[in-house]
Amino acid sequence: MRWDASRLAPTAAYAPPPLWTAVSRGLGNHCPFCAEGKVFAGYLRLVPACANCGAPLGRLRADDAPPYFVIFLVGHLLVPGVFWVERVWQPPMWVHMAVWLPLFTVLCILLLRPVKGAVVGWMSALGFVGAEPEPEPAAAAPRHDA
Repeated sequence: MRWDASRLAPTAAYAPPPLWTAVSRGLGNHCPFCAEGKVFAGYLRLVPACANCGAPLGRLRADDAPPYFVIFLVGHLLVPGVFWVERVWQPPMWVHMAVWLPLFTVLCILLLRPVKGAVVGWMSALGFVGAEPEPEPAAAAPRHDA
């Protein structure tokens, strides 16, 4: 196996958009490249390619970043309220659970899709959409017949 850096150089088929443009387009479920096509085919499933420009959005793997960002945001939005309510009224724990757990859940569900779109836009602005290198064919191993 030989190292060939030219195989890893991305092709400029899709020029990366500016960062904030790509993030805001993804946040609104629009293609980060053309702003016309959609990013999602379902609730969180990405389209294989943009219907308008053909950008391979399905290759972008956001993985664990969107849930991490959503939990971070929702926690910073609601935890001060939890502490304030506890300090002022000191309700029983079951009231906290009855109020805050559904609120946390609903906010996380509502924010997950736009945040994933923004992460896809961020990844496209970083230039992650390009030609992936082809895997080298594996050498045929000798067969040992019994």
